[in-house]
Amino acid sequence: MRRIWLVSTDHLEEELWFRDLDDFKVAMNYMAIQAASHPNVKVLAFILMSNHVHIVIKGTSEDVLMFIVQFKHRYSIYMRKKWGIKEFLRRNGIDIKEIPYDTEAVERAIAYVQMNCVAASICTHPAQYPWGTGDTFFSPARPMSAKRVGDLKGRELERLLHSNSTVLPKHWRINAEGYVLPQEYVDVQSVEKLFRSAQRMNYFYTSSSKARKRLELEENLPAFRDQIILSAIPDLCRSLFQKESFTELTSTQKAEFMRQIRYRFSADVNQIARVCGVSYADAAKMMDSAQ
Repeated sequence: MRRIWLVSTDHLEEELWFRDLDDFKVAMNYMAIQAASHPNVKVLAFILMSNHVHIVIKGTSEDVLMFIVQFKHRYSIYMRKKWGIKEFLRRNGIDIKEIPYDTEAVERAIAYVQMNCVAASICTHPAQYPWGTGDTFFSPARPMSAKRVGDLKGRELERLLHSNSTVLPKHWRINAEGYVLPQEYVDVQSVEKLFRSAQRMNYFYTSSSKARKRLELEENLPAFRDQIILSAIPDLCRSLFQKESFTELTSTQKAEFMRQIRYRFSADVNQIARVCGVSYADAAKMMDSAQ
C-alpha cells in the first residue's frame, strides 16, 4: 500500500554531502533521475542540506527505501570520482517514518523539511533556498531560459547530469543553473491541494518546530553557509600558518584555526566540526584548549 513517509539521512559530523555548488546541482539532477526511475513513487517535498537530506515521499515502504538507497549510491559514486572519497555514504544511516494522513501531520512534515534552510540561518524563507522544493509551490512563474531535456545532445546531457541515464522525459526542463526543475517531477498539484493556499502553507512554516528553533537560538545561528567557509579554509591556512590544508596543522594550530573560524564567520561548534572534518567532541575539546 502506498503511504506517505518522511525520509531523513543521518547528519554527518565529520563530512559534508555537498562541498560546492556543483555538488548541489548534481544531487538535484540525481533526485530527478530517481523520480523518473520510480514512477510508482511521488516526491512531495525535499531539501538538500550541507550534511543531510530530507524527503517527504509517497509510495510503498519497499519502493521508498529503494529510492533513497539508490540515490545515496549514485551520489557516492559521484563523490568518489570527484573528491576521491571511497564508500562516502555507506555508514550514513537512513530514518524512514510513516506520516499519518490525519491531524495535519503531512502539512507539518512538509513544513519541517522546507524550513531546514531557515533554521540554519541560510535564508529567511524556504522560497529563497534553491536546493530543494522551497520555491516550487504556489509559484506559477517558470524560468524563460529553461531548456528541454530533448533539446540536449547525448554527450551534452550526460556531462550536465553526471550520468548516462536516459530515463528523463524529453519534455522535462533544465534551468539556467543546470539542473532539472523540481516542478517537473514533484507532485506539486497534490501538495498545493493539501495546503489549499500559500497563506496556509506559510502558517505551517511559521509554526513549525524549525521556526521555533530559529527563534530560540536566533543569536547563535551560523551566519555563513558551510560551503563558503569550506572554500575559505585553504587561504586561511596559508595566511595564518603557511600551510596548505587543515590536516597539515599541529594540534595547537588546529585549535587556533577553529577559534579563528568562530571569530571570522560567527560559526558554532557543530558547523566548525563539519567544515574541518572532525567530530563534535574533538572540535569542542580543541576549541576549549584555545581559550
